[in-house]
Amino acid sequence: MAMNQSTVFTRRDMLRGSLAIAGGALAAQLYPATLVRAATPGFPQEKSAADRVAAMRAQFGGVPIQSQPLTDTLTLLSGPGGNIIVLNGADGKLMGDTFVQPAWPHLKDALDAIGKAPVKTAIDTHWHFDHSDNNASLRAAGATLVAHANTKKRMSETHTLAVLNLTFGPSPADALPQETFGQSRKITMNGETVSLVHIPPAHTDSDIYIHFEKGNVLQCGDVFFNGIYPYIDDETGGSVSGMIAGAAKLLVVADNNTKVVPGHGALGTKADLAKYREMLMTVRERLQKLKTAGKSVEEAVAAKPLADLDAAWGKGLFNSDTFIQIAYPAL
Repeated sequence: MAMNQSTVFTRRDMLRGSLAIAGGALAAQLYPATLVRAATPGFPQEKSAADRVAAMRAQFGGVPIQSQPLTDTLTLLSGPGGNIIVLNGADGKLMGDTFVQPAWPHLKDALDAIGKAPVKTAIDTHWHFDHSDNNASLRAAGATLVAHANTKKRMSETHTLAVLNLTFGPSPADALPQETFGQSRKITMNGETVSLVHIPPAHTDSDIYIHFEKGNVLQCGDVFFNGIYPYIDDETGGSVSGMIAGAAKLLVVADNNTKVVPGHGALGTKADLAKYREMLMTVRERLQKLKTAGKSVEEAVAAKPLADLDAAWGKGLFNSDTFIQIAYPAL
C-alpha cells in the first residue's frame, strides 16, 4: 500500500486505530508494532528505510496461516498479507496472491498440507507488496507469475508510504510477472475455469478479480475489504468512486451462493459486498459535500461526518478519522 504525501496521522490517530484492531490477526497483518512506532513521533526510528521495511516484513511474516477448505479443490489461506486462494489438483496448484516474503517457509508448509502437487501458476490481484511479496520464491520453485500489465509496471517503480515513513524500491526482475494481460484472461486447470478480469482503477490501477467459475468462488483482491474501512491508493490510480464502481462490477459476477473472498477480512457473501458498496457511497456523498465546501482534510476529520459508521466499519484497519484522511484525497 502507498499513501499520499498530504495524508496526516497524529499520534492519537495511530494509537486509536491500532487499539481498535488489537488482538485480531488482521491487526497483526497491517499494524504490527513496527508500523505504529514508525508513524508515531517520539518513538525511536530504525536507522534506514531498508531496516524499517525489513522489520515490518518480519512482523507481518509472523502471523499464523489459517486454512479453510471452500470446495474439494479450492482452499482459502488467511494470514500474513490478507487472503490467498489455492486451486489444487492433478494439474498442479494455482494460487491467487502470495503473502509477504518472510512467511514463505510457513506458506510452503500450508501448500504442502493441501497437496504435494507443485504450484504451476501464481496470480497477483494487484501490485501491493502484501499480495505479491513471494513472487520470486514461487518463480524459483517453478511457478509462472501472472498479473495485469499495470501490476508489472507498478512493481517496477519506487513507492513510498509517506505517513509510515516506509519506502519500497522496485521489485527485482525475478519477482515481476512473467505473463501479463490487459482486460481478461482464462485459465483451465484441474477441471476448473479461472477467469482473470481487470477492474478499472479502484483500489489501484492494477486490480483484477479471480473468478473460479465451477467452484463459484470470487477472489476480489483489495477492491473489497469485508466489514472494515478499506485502504485506497490514490497515488497509483485508486479512488472512492473507482472502489464503488469496482464493487458494482463484482456484484454482477457474484450470486447468492458465491463465496466472496476479500483482500482483507473474513470470507464474505454477495450481501456483504453490497453492504460494503453502500457504505462507500455514503462516505463519498458526505465527504464530497465537505470538499465542495472547501474544507481541508483536517476540517473534514474534525467535522466527524462518518462517526455513526464506526460501530459497523471502524473496528478493522482504520477508524473513521483515519479513513477520512485516506479517502479525502481519493474523491
